[in-house]
Amino acid sequence: QVQLQESGPGLVKPSQTLSLTCSVSGGAIAADYNFWSWIRQSPGKGREWLGAVDYGGSAWYNPTLKSRTSISWDTSKNQCTLRLSSVTPEDSAVYYCARDRSLEPGTDAIWGQGTQVTVSS
Repeated sequence: QVQLQESGPGLVKPSQTLSLTCSVSGGAIAADYNFWSWIRQSPGKGREWLGAVDYGGSAWYNPTLKSRTSISWDTSKNQCTLRLSSVTPEDSAVYYCARDRSLEPGTDAIWGQGTQVTVSS
């Protein structure tokens, strides 16, 4: 049973870079034809897909956030990392990682429990 666990700082100052890690257990991150996505959700804004890394290690991004987003994986640690630069309070949200066979998570996706990030000075 594959499980995902997000981790990272709960509080980030404006203009800094947010860095989150998704640790994968129960399966190799590079196995099969999986996409490992980062998604966030905040009250009033709904769910927003930030991007993903695919089974070949290539990264895909939401065009509206591409200039600030970097997603990568470390197969030796079985982890996927999100970096979001120049954050503002608008980036406050619950951040999730998810695994699916498609670029954006669908109904069969496996999700982490999410981690709350607040951007505030």
